[in-house]
Amino acid sequence: MSDIGGRMIDGFLAQLASDAPTPGGGAVAGLIGANGAALIEMVCNLTIGKAGYEEVQERIIAVREEAGAGRVSFLDLADRDATAFDGVMAALKMPKETDAQKAERSQAIQRGYEAAAVVPLECAKQAAALMELAAEVTGTGNAQAASDGSSAAQCLSAAVWCATYNAEINAAALKDQAKAQALRDEVSALRANAQALLEAANVAFAERIA
Repeated sequence: MSDIGGRMIDGFLAQLASDAPTPGGGAVAGLIGANGAALIEMVCNLTIGKAGYEEVQERIIAVREEAGAGRVSFLDLADRDATAFDGVMAALKMPKETDAQKAERSQAIQRGYEAAAVVPLECAKQAAALMELAAEVTGTGNAQAASDGSSAAQCLSAAVWCATYNAEINAAALKDQAKAQALRDEVSALRANAQALLEAANVAFAERIA
């Protein structure tokens, strides 16, 4: 059982660097997302109770709560991603001596690849959703922490791309072309959305330091 959230950083990186199939890029997407969420929380904590930001206090508190929940969720998704691809690896080791065994193995492999595509897509969706909050706190939070809000947007954008690469490669292994195309369409939409949100965060940052 994976427990990425409870590991020491150097231990996780050592395993990531090894020839083990998991953790991989999908788990990294979750960790990058968690960092982005934590940076949003940081900006919120540097804004709450500070003079000059009275009008946004209620909203900033709500954003902090949402970002905190996202941080926890990203770590769970990192674990789920590793577990999902472990399912593919387990299916590949299933017996294939008879026609029945071959059919069962093939179906299990396909289920594994589909799960391994769906989990990173969920990560990408959450990252894109939090990018809106990153842009918001960059523009309305403590001006001294605008760089942290912008950094959050960059982290979350990277999470979207890392996650969608992993979704895309697993979708390519699906024999059901309709499912594969639906996943690819979702990938394209998420990337376009992330790009627009990153540009919004960049504009917000530029305005704060102007």
